[in-house]
Amino acid sequence: MKIKTKLNIGVGLLFVMIVVLSVLSVWNITKLKKDTNNILVANYNTLEYSRNMLLALEEINSDPLAFEVFEKHLEKQKKNVTEPGEKETTDKIITHFSSLKNNPENISLQSSIRKDLTELMQLNMSAIQHKSGVADDTAQNAITVISVVGMICFLLAFILLVNLPSNIADPVRQLTASIRQIANQNYKERVHFEGSSEFSELASSFNTMAEKLQEYSESRLDKILKGKKRIETLIDNMQDPVIGIDENKRVLFVNNEALSITGLQKENFVGQLIQDVAVNNDLVRNIIKDLMYPYQSNDLDSMKIYANGKESYFEKNIIDINIVPTGEQDSQFIGQVIMLHNITPFKELDLAKTNFIGTVSHEFKTPISSIKMGLQLLENEKIGSLNEDQKNLVNGINEDTNRLLKITGELLNIAQVESGSMKLNIGAAKISDIVKYAAEANKAAAEQKNIALEIIIEDGLELVKADSEKTAWVLNNLISNAIRYSYQNAEIFVKVQEVNDSVVFSVKDTGQGIEPKYVNRVFDRYFRIPGSKKEGTGLGLSISKELIESQGGNIEVESEYGAGSTFRFTLGKM
Repeated sequence: MKIKTKLNIGVGLLFVMIVVLSVLSVWNITKLKKDTNNILVANYNTLEYSRNMLLALEEINSDPLAFEVFEKHLEKQKKNVTEPGEKETTDKIITHFSSLKNNPENISLQSSIRKDLTELMQLNMSAIQHKSGVADDTAQNAITVISVVGMICFLLAFILLVNLPSNIADPVRQLTASIRQIANQNYKERVHFEGSSEFSELASSFNTMAEKLQEYSESRLDKILKGKKRIETLIDNMQDPVIGIDENKRVLFVNNEALSITGLQKENFVGQLIQDVAVNNDLVRNIIKDLMYPYQSNDLDSMKIYANGKESYFEKNIIDINIVPTGEQDSQFIGQVIMLHNITPFKELDLAKTNFIGTVSHEFKTPISSIKMGLQLLENEKIGSLNEDQKNLVNGINEDTNRLLKITGELLNIAQVESGSMKLNIGAAKISDIVKYAAEANKAAAEQKNIALEIIIEDGLELVKADSEKTAWVLNNLISNAIRYSYQNAEIFVKVQEVNDSVVFSVKDTGQGIEPKYVNRVFDRYFRIPGSKKEGTGLGLSISKELIESQGGNIEVESEYGAGSTFRFTLGKM
């Protein structure tokens, strides 16, 4: 049976029951009202008339109007004869009253009238009692009929209440549970509803959909497995070590290169918590330290690993895997991939480059020094005097030689820093000596542009943990740059202060400043701001950064384009 038919039958049956109960109730109440009205209209009025006639009869001897009152109620009674024997009794009252009007003093006639009235009242009282019984029977029958019909309606309504909602709700509940199974990728789920209702048609459509999903899932699973094999083959044949972990840090996959450098077997690696593997493997422990202690990580540092029979260098890259599940908006973290990129060839090239720079710079210093010596001899008047053109030429050669000597010195510093051959003498260095050396070295250049050097050293600040010579060189370079890029008659502020148990050296100028897009590149090697007409090799700030960081400090810059720049470096306090 169709659901619509069931609902129509159920609701229609309830409607019919309500109508039947209403009709029965109205019919029985109307019948009961009729019986009650019959008592009130007929018998009650006769009793009222008889009572009034008795009262008037008692006043006949004393009240002349009593005959009129009696006759008036008697006329009403003649019109209200309803019961058997009531007419005969009424006629007797009329006869006796007619005789009494002719002989008012006749007591026997009065007594006869009283008897007649009493008989009349008795007839109506008996009728009232009878009709009251009939009304009681009518009420009882009405109660019985309505109760029986009401009980039948209640039973039918109860049956509908129990069966109709369950006939609709149970299939819906079963279908909802089956849909959840499909949503959980259990495509073997089926539903079966008997009969020819809409639910049967829905079940048939649902089962067809589940079959198609199962077929699609099985065909898609084959494609997924093939794709998984391709990815696994690709990862295994990568030249760089790769390790994949899930959100709980359990190893999902690891390629042959990673197994090779760690010296582990695949069965002892895949499926294990990576921190458990790291307990017995120093290399894995070193690889995952950024995962376990992210606040201590330093992704810029390369890792040195003994692999392929030699020391190799690897650059680590940790990639977070985030997905947006279907039907949702927020991304969900599902794991990470650790990739180690082999940079050994680049390290070797960089080392060769460093050695080449060091060798060439060292070789350049000797001929440059010879040129300097030759220039000094040419400038010596004991050897011979020079004309103005010759002097200008010698001065130009001298400036170029000094520039070459400075560049060579900077290249040597870079070579020493990169090769690790530069020796730092870190100890208690006097801050005043460092600042004084840098200020004196730039005094002449500042005077040429009428630039004032304002030196501020915080009271009580005397020593810093640093290599005095290298730190003075850095400060000298910063002040020299500030003078070079400052305008005439400007001021440069050199300030030394204590911040969080560290010593901060800062050099602030009021020059043009650095464009925001170049601020992060000023410490790059050989970088010069495009369009700059000032002299420089682009090595000074790079060397300064290397020297400060090699002492455990850091260097940074703040600049407002058009308002000047502030370079500062931080070292430890003694």
